[in-house]
Amino acid sequence: MAGAGPGRGHPHRGRHPQPARPRRPTPRRLLLGRRRLPLNKPRELIRSPELTDRAQYAYAAVAHEVSTLVFTAGACPLDRSGTIAPVGDVAGQTEQAMANLTIALRASGAGLADVVKTTVYVASQRREDLVTAWEVVRRCFGDHDAPSTLLGVAVLGYPDQLVEVEAIAALH
Repeated sequence: MAGAGPGRGHPHRGRHPQPARPRRPTPRRLLLGRRRLPLNKPRELIRSPELTDRAQYAYAAVAHEVSTLVFTAGACPLDRSGTIAPVGDVAGQTEQAMANLTIALRASGAGLADVVKTTVYVASQRREDLVTAWEVVRRCFGDHDAPSTLLGVAVLGYPDQLVEVEAIAALH
């Protein structure tokens, strides 16, 4: 076959892979955008001056030197008997979901202060219902305003369920 052989024909034939570059030691500080963050903080909630401060949460979270990540299932507003409580009440269901989330996190060795991301689902097309759920979530988290996504969805898994909250927590 004309042109065949090492260095001819296929562009990768006859070439030797480049040796791997040695890894640099872990830096004492991590560069994020233009801001340097010390690595001695276990969790850092990021608020960029280039983004609006209207959002009631940090835009990003950095978990430094994480030893364990905890991923929760969506915390549903199920009471101890396994029924949705209270039916038709967005705020009440959010309270129950947050109580269940707190229990699940505690069982995993974490707490709300360890959360680095939440997703809040509300089965409603009404913005007022999303705001109601969000106000309960914010109150439960207090000053810890981890990044979050708030979604209005068509339906959730259980009959009469209006709210579900899932979280990711980082432990050190």
